[in-house]
Amino acid sequence: MMFKQSLQPVYAFLLGAFAVLGFAPYYLFITPVVALVGLFYLWEKAPSAFAAFKLGFQFGLGLYVVGIYWIYISLHDFGGMPWWFAGFCTFLLCAFMALFPALVGYFSKRLGFLLISAPVLWGLSDWVRSWIFTGFPWLTLGYSQTPHSPLAGYIPIIGVYGVSILTALIAAGIAIWLATKPTSPKWKQAVIASITLTIVSGLILKTVPWSKPIGKPFNVSLIQGNIAQDIKWSPDATESTIEQYLSMAQASDAELIILPETALPVIASQLEPAVVNRFTSHAKQHQANVIVGMVDYNPDTKAYFNSAFSFGQNATQAYSKNHLVPFGEFIPLKDLLGWIYRDWLNIPLSDLSRGGTQQKPMVLNDQKVAVNICYEDVFGEEIISQLPEATVLVNISNDAWYGQSFAADQHMQFSQARALETGRMMLRATNTGATAIIDPHGHVLAHAPHDTKTTLNGKAQGYTGTTPYVVWGNWPFIIIAFSALALLWRSKNK
Repeated sequence: MMFKQSLQPVYAFLLGAFAVLGFAPYYLFITPVVALVGLFYLWEKAPSAFAAFKLGFQFGLGLYVVGIYWIYISLHDFGGMPWWFAGFCTFLLCAFMALFPALVGYFSKRLGFLLISAPVLWGLSDWVRSWIFTGFPWLTLGYSQTPHSPLAGYIPIIGVYGVSILTALIAAGIAIWLATKPTSPKWKQAVIASITLTIVSGLILKTVPWSKPIGKPFNVSLIQGNIAQDIKWSPDATESTIEQYLSMAQASDAELIILPETALPVIASQLEPAVVNRFTSHAKQHQANVIVGMVDYNPDTKAYFNSAFSFGQNATQAYSKNHLVPFGEFIPLKDLLGWIYRDWLNIPLSDLSRGGTQQKPMVLNDQKVAVNICYEDVFGEEIISQLPEATVLVNISNDAWYGQSFAADQHMQFSQARALETGRMMLRATNTGATAIIDPHGHVLAHAPHDTKTTLNGKAQGYTGTTPYVVWGNWPFIIIAFSALALLWRSKNK
């Protein structure tokens, strides 16, 4: 493998862009491995740690400029930000994200033994991105293996960040093999044996039944209203939006009917009692429940919440979103950055409050439903807080902010990973897509067409049981990663 030195930054950028094909909607899980083989090869040949830093930065730019370009759509098309400023802000985010693979390259080169240091540091960088500045773990490497790759078998045990390490480890083994010719037969045999063992073990783990069905299957209706984002919060459209969702719900005889995030563009306390009665009476007629996304308001604290309410056979219950989207649902550094919202953006409900971490699943008929709202299904360590009590997962979302991009499909891949981690079905009801029914193995059983007013009807099943990830969360990954780094550091400084 030869890379012309003057073109190496271009190669790195193209490799990063190529890696995007591993994620939804493409699901070509081998492409990130191939991309990392090229990047790690460049790092191994790099003359210095700073050279590896620059190559990692170029790779990151390719990955994020291509992979999250849709941020521009939300800022410009729907947020009203001028095109040049929206483009600048999108590039700035991509450049910040690119610092993570850049730092992985730098410290891998400093530590040496890239075969171990690069995969471990890559996994840790993905994990750090999940919580720094409230977290943005988009394009985390482990998600590219969900759900079809053999490595997906490890997700119920070590989560997506552990799978990030395994994915990078396979790539590193191949890259070092290519970069250090001539290699001994024993080295080649060890690389082949390790990769084979990792893949075969993953395939075996995919057959493990971490959870088992509980109760009878039940009918579900996932309602996709396809309300245009530019009229969603218009007072003139409020009545027609409510009537549309009521009509779609009343057309269903399912036992669980789910509407999207903020489906009804009103404050819950201001919703007409007649509307509540129509939802409730229809649901009771079919011994069913309806989950409706609305904004809630607490007059005592004067706080607004992004919430979901249930109406029907069981007493009304509520869940309020806890992990909010920075700049979309709350204003970080409000005193410093508030001018952006005042002068440049037009995003409704951009200063919400958190619902709290101690919320329990909704008890609906014989199911315990763990609701999460939009961005929350990005964080596996938070989803498991309602488990193992919950029997089914529900995500309500509105990705209309990102137009006809592949953001909604990428978002659905997060839900697929959550199903794998928990051994539960995930039911997704969205405004414009991706509305889907996902089984406990992360496979999409049914998927509504995007940008269409429709109801996705299907069967769901509650599950019980506990995966290792539900018990331990990310701690096994964290302990293994930091222990490996400590051993590398000790070996280097002997």
